[in-house]
Amino acid sequence: ASQVLAAFQDASETLRLCDVVERTGFDKGTAFRLLYTLHRCHFVEKVSPNRYRSVITRQHSARRRIGYASGGDTSLFDRDVSAGVSRAAQKWNVELVMVDNRYSPKVALRSIDRLLNENLELIIEYQTDYKAAPVIAAKCVAAQVPLIAVEIPHPGATFFGANNYEAGFVGGQCLGQWAARNWQGRVDEILLIQQFRAGPLARTRLTGTMAGITGTLPAARNCTVVDLDGDGEMKRTMVVVRNHLRFSNARRILIGAVDDISVLGALRAMEELGRADCCVAVGQNAAPEAREEMRRPGTRLIASVGYFPETYGEQLMRLALDILDKKHVPPAVFVKHKLITPANVDRYYPNDALLRYSV
Repeated sequence: ASQVLAAFQDASETLRLCDVVERTGFDKGTAFRLLYTLHRCHFVEKVSPNRYRSVITRQHSARRRIGYASGGDTSLFDRDVSAGVSRAAQKWNVELVMVDNRYSPKVALRSIDRLLNENLELIIEYQTDYKAAPVIAAKCVAAQVPLIAVEIPHPGATFFGANNYEAGFVGGQCLGQWAARNWQGRVDEILLIQQFRAGPLARTRLTGTMAGITGTLPAARNCTVVDLDGDGEMKRTMVVVRNHLRFSNARRILIGAVDDISVLGALRAMEELGRADCCVAVGQNAAPEAREEMRRPGTRLIASVGYFPETYGEQLMRLALDILDKKHVPPAVFVKHKLITPANVDRYYPNDALLRYSV
């Protein structure tokens, strides 16, 4: 029963039966019987037919000390994750030691040494260079400090982030369906904007994109596929796409990218060369820049797969506390994805206009 109560992170949180099963590791029958008894004893209240809330506030015997290394790539995605982690630490009275990896593997290696010198109980690591990941993981293993790796896997660490293949597949299906409706299924070229430094797992995002396109549009298996490395930066992506277009006469181009910044760079290059009408694109992350683009009349960005980084912080802190409390956690925790389009962007992000006004 105490494990069921501990599944509730605070007095305001409501959980379904399946949430309690996931957080405790109990089977469904056991979790239901415990919730039923706790409800009858007034330790848990029922707020809807299948939602429960604890009336007992969770307390830790001592204040936790957790480290967080941000990606430092200056993107809004990275800032949303960092801000969320900071808010969650305050909410649960966790002492958070933060460092900035500055989008550099060398800095990331120095940062992990600094964090390990702080006598922390756990570290949350967000750095995008897969070559640095084994070194960082080995340092944490040697220090016996649990590690949560955000977005890029680190050997032995609990992974938190995108289901890359699934997210790519959703985006690829959208591209294939659009081409079937608007180009009668004819495609000359598929342009994939990669970020090779992020490693093979991040590349499965675009493997999924190809599977989604060809599963919806079998004829696309025969068209030209071009891989370009934009390194997750708009300017570099603009340059490599601009250079490619000098030698390509394709009139119907599907563009998939590892993230929104890359896809926006590709679209800007198309516009500069007067070839915007030759392409359509789907991004990844549903970042603010992409949401703004989707609201622009005539945009060629037909969708972006949402990751909702603004929710990462609370999920990461809950995962960290579960690990420290020796609770059952899976080796990988995937975020849930949604396809954001010009038709539904205002429903999922109704406050974007207010944010633009405040800026």
